[in-house]
Amino acid sequence: MIDRLTAVVGDKYVLTGADCAPWATDFSGKVTAQPMAVVRPADTAEVAALIRLANETRTPVVPAGGRTGLTGATVAEGALVISLDRLNRVRDIRPEARVAVVEAGVVLSKLHETVEQHGLVFPLTFGARGSAMVGGFLSTNAGGSNVLRYGNARDLVLGIEAVLPSGEVLDLMNGLHKNNSGYDLRHLMMGAEGTLGIITTAVVKLYPKPRAYATAMLALPDLPTALRLLNQVQEDTGGAVEACEFMPGDYCRNYADIHPEHGMPFDRGYDVTVMMELGATAPRDCTPGPDGEVPLVARFEEILADYMEQGLLLDAVVARSEAQRKVMWARREAAAEVAATRKPRVTNDIAVELDRVGEFLTRADAVLAQVDPGADRSIVAHLGDGNIHYTVWPGSTDPAAHDRMVEAIEEIVTDMRGSFSAEHGIGTFKLNSMARRKPPVALEAMRAIKAALDPNGIMNPGKLIP
Repeated sequence: MIDRLTAVVGDKYVLTGADCAPWATDFSGKVTAQPMAVVRPADTAEVAALIRLANETRTPVVPAGGRTGLTGATVAEGALVISLDRLNRVRDIRPEARVAVVEAGVVLSKLHETVEQHGLVFPLTFGARGSAMVGGFLSTNAGGSNVLRYGNARDLVLGIEAVLPSGEVLDLMNGLHKNNSGYDLRHLMMGAEGTLGIITTAVVKLYPKPRAYATAMLALPDLPTALRLLNQVQEDTGGAVEACEFMPGDYCRNYADIHPEHGMPFDRGYDVTVMMELGATAPRDCTPGPDGEVPLVARFEEILADYMEQGLLLDAVVARSEAQRKVMWARREAAAEVAATRKPRVTNDIAVELDRVGEFLTRADAVLAQVDPGADRSIVAHLGDGNIHYTVWPGSTDPAAHDRMVEAIEEIVTDMRGSFSAEHGIGTFKLNSMARRKPPVALEAMRAIKAALDPNGIMNPGKLIP
């Protein structure tokens, strides 16, 4: 088998034994598995040849990108890992059409830097942008902080190329905004976690880079008031809000313990703290006036002043420089770092309707106190899209107790008609949750699709579908 793999990609790009160590785990670090081999193809043709060989020999295949996942989706014991890291070209940028053609191994931060040279942005962003790759964040339909304005990964892709489990190449590489010609197969591949094939290339949407930002840390009396403020700012600025991130006071304290150079966002602690950022491109919003004030920032401050006069805003710090803005973002994007300061930890990536985030947190905290009185938790949330990262540091080391904790959180989410997996995906860690909470009819439909496209079951087996 190794000889046949080598014939496809060359001896240099077939790794075995200890050389596979970087691909033996993911960011979560919870599972380590030894791949049969890691193969690093250079293009779609080589990916297709490898998949044909795997299908012929019934060899399990696990696609791998930057391995920044948190759900064990790239666990590959005895499997052939196909790493997409050499498919790393930004093939084309078409500024007038506002699209880029990118390969699956392009790192997100590289894509950001490349399109910025054209005055454009690819707006998907999250803490792992320095290592996450296009194929990975499309295969998990990643979210991040800018979903409020631009949507999830699915919303930012016009076309894809993918290799199916048969080794055939599915060419859907067009930049069309309208294409109503049957099942939307590109969306089927995105979020499938590599169980239906391997995405090799994509046509992604680009947007004008904001010429001005207004970024602030805000302290509010409660979450309903924060949502009210968000809606008010959206209305008054024509939908200029790019991010609205909830970071409770205890999270900010935990972050300050790790990064004392950044300190706390305010002189005193508050329970409800939110980072809000607006972005604008129109000269009327971005050009400083005679007093040096940027209109976007001035209007934001007017709204905040009005809320403060009403007693609906307790405190506010508006970024006056790019350095201050970066500190605010660093605080939010350190969520994984903060969560990793204590072990064991139980992660819950859930979503509820926007006006029920506070209700969920109240109910979850009450249940947590019952299930594990010695537990503590760390919370951050994408307040603008209802996604809550509810990380628990259990008081018990018993895995069964951890499972009971997850089930208790799921019960609340199910009762609120929310989702137990908002943006991280399923992988292997949430298979029990899928079995418990996904409607049986939906699971059977997923199994039917999997069986139709991958009858030999070679693509990322044991993931996503229980």
